Amino acid sequence: MGSATVDIVEEVASWPQVELEEGRFGSTRFLVGRRELGHLHGSSTLDVPLPKRLKAELIARGDAVAHPFAPAESGWVRIGVEQPGARERALAILRGRHEHALSLGSRGGSRLKPTA
Repeated sequence: MGSATVDIVEEVASWPQVELEEGRFGSTRFLVGRRELGHLHGSSTLDVPLPKRLKAELIARGDAVAHPFAPAESGWVRIGVEQPGARERALAILRGRHEHALSLGSRGGSRLKPTA
């Protein structure tokens, strides 16, 4: 892993209720409960599930591309993390997904672990 991805892994792993898991093809998955925030492939690629509106915005701005192996109608995008500023953009997107996952857990029927 490159330094940007090591930084991303360390940062996201420090957030409340985030667990790391080995994913397919050697990826590192970020999970809150059973909800995946996204996953890193090596030192260059972050894949993230997003609401379709946000997916369209990121693609239109050139900050992401549609995930090459996910159905076109899905919210999955692929973000390069090697370019200048990419680490910060990736962390901001993951932070949004993290906050969303925690907000879902605060509703009834949570599968998330209670915070200490």
